[in-house]
This record gives sequence, C-alpha cells and structure tokens, in this order.
Amino acid sequence: MYKDILHGRFGSMIFMTGVLIRGLSSQTFAEKGFEITPEQYLILALLVENGAMYQRQLAEITLKDRGNIARIIKILEDKELIEKIPDSNGRRIYKIVVTEKGKALSDKIFPTDIELRETIKKNISEEELNNTLNTLEKIYSTVRDKVKLQI
Repeated sequence: MYKDILHGRFGSMIFMTGVLIRGLSSQTFAEKGFEITPEQYLILALLVENGAMYQRQLAEITLKDRGNIARIIKILEDKELIEKIPDSNGRRIYKIVVTEKGKALSDKIFPTDIELRETIKKNISEEELNNTLNTLEKIYSTVRDKVKLQI
C-alpha cells in the first residue's frame, strides 16, 4: 500500500527504510539488554575496527554534527567503554580509544550486528544487493558533493 503511494520517490523510500532499520536495531538491542544504543555501538565498532580516531573523523564518517558526536562520546566515556587521550599536537585535541571493557562489549554485540545484517538482506540476492549498494554509493556521492554539512 505505502509502496504505491511512494512509487518513484526513492528519497522517501530510502529514508523510511532507514527509519525501519534503526527501529529494528533499537528494538533488538533493547530485547538483548545491551547497555548501549545501536548509534553508540556504531561509534564503538568504528573505534574497534580502526583504532584510535579523532572526534572529527567520527563525525565525518557518521555524518553527525559535533554536538551529537560529543554526546555519544561522553556517554561511552561515562560507561568506561572509551577514553580520550590528549593529542601531542594540540591542547584541546583528543584521540578516542576503546578500553578493554569497550572491546569486550563490542565483541558481545557483534554477533547480533551480523544477525541484523543477515535479517535485513534476507530476501535479496547477491546481485541485487551489489546493484543496490552501487546505486546508493552513486546517490551518496552526488548528494554529498552538494550538501554543506556542519560537521
């Protein structure tokens, strides 16, 4: 029904699909009793995968503004999942690193992350998935070049 209403409005379909995926992720995290949100897990996972990063790098990768990233970092820091290490090049610049506790929580959540990814792509062939990802990357590049984000 809604598909018919939104036919041809791919921006709306992309947005609504994203809302549903975020909802499924939040619901699953709550059901499993994880102590962080999927949004917070994304930051933790990026740090586990890439090592120490600057707050600005995290903002650029996730397209979140400084305030949102600062809030997420503060929550993760308060939970002792990450820590800020002063950078040698600047007084107020910090590298964000994962603590052992943060790595352990990330390892605990990772299988659920994989399950969610598998659920999302359940009825999609490998070819369809590749085509979709290629198309989304083209849309992303086109729009990213036109948007002036305050990160």
